[in-house]
This record gives sequence, structure tokens and C-alpha cells, in this order.
Amino acid sequence: MLIDCWTLVEESWRLVGNKTEATRLGFAVMLKHFEREGRFPEHPSEVPQRAVDYVASQVKVDPYALAKYDWAGRTGRYHRAPDRPSYADEPGFRMWHTRLGEQASGESERPRSARR
Repeated sequence: MLIDCWTLVEESWRLVGNKTEATRLGFAVMLKHFEREGRFPEHPSEVPQRAVDYVASQVKVDPYALAKYDWAGRTGRYHRAPDRPSYADEPGFRMWHTRLGEQASGESERPRSARR
């Protein structure tokens, strides 16, 4: 389950590749959490430590660097923004943006068959 849910694949590497240290790990963890849960984590405690360790090993960053990631500040908010140009072609982010729209309009509470 850990490998299936938390392994960075080609699309993820394209988004993570240009970041360094804590920012690289934090963004990778946020991205994989989003793919798994359909939302971004607001705090590192929402992510299992085993998952952090596994993602850290992939991005070659010490897992303790996650404590330095700016979750609530400018960096974290920027990484969660659905309209960033680099996210535009990512299916997961389009899905997330669609879900936000559905939640705002109340459509997410209706059965899928009732949606138009």
C-alpha cells in the first residue's frame, strides 16, 4: 500500500524536480497526499511518518526537513494554488479544481447520476 500510494511517478517528478530540500519534500508529500485523499494536507501531522520517510528517500532529502517546510506561509499557499500554470495539465489538479467548484455549488452532495 505504501509503495502504491506514495511512489512518485513521471508526472510528479516533473513538478517536484526543480525544488530543493524542505520545499522539495514538502511539495512531494503534499502532491502525493492530494492524489490519495483528494485534498492537500494543512499540516504535516496529517501525513503518516512512514509515508514521509518513503517520499523523502525518493527525493533524497532527510525526512526531518519536512519540519522546515512552510505549510501555512507563502510557499505552502502557492503550492496549493489550483491555477498555477504548471498544474494546468495535471489530471489530479483539474479534478481538485472541479471538486472545489462542485462543493461551492452544492453539487458534490448530490448523487453523481443527478449531476448535469
